[in-house]
Amino acid sequence: MDETKLKSVIATVLEIDPADIDDDSSMDTIEKWDSIKHMDLILSLEEEFGVSVPDEEAGELTSYALIKLVMKELLEGRA
Repeated sequence: MDETKLKSVIATVLEIDPADIDDDSSMDTIEKWDSIKHMDLILSLEEEFGVSVPDEEAGELTSYALIKLVMKELLEGRA
């Protein structure tokens, strides 16, 4: 999976610099990451990567590390 692309999508939605995103980035550490931005983020990830994030997982993807893990699983499952 292309982490640069992943960080770019997250940065665009959350209006931050992609360089500021690392495995410690989460809803707790990024001020602009609220519930509305979270839904925008999930939709943007689905559109950009051509995957569908299950509703039961979407609400739990509250950190970059979790997003990276789930996106990797979804993309591998598609292959």
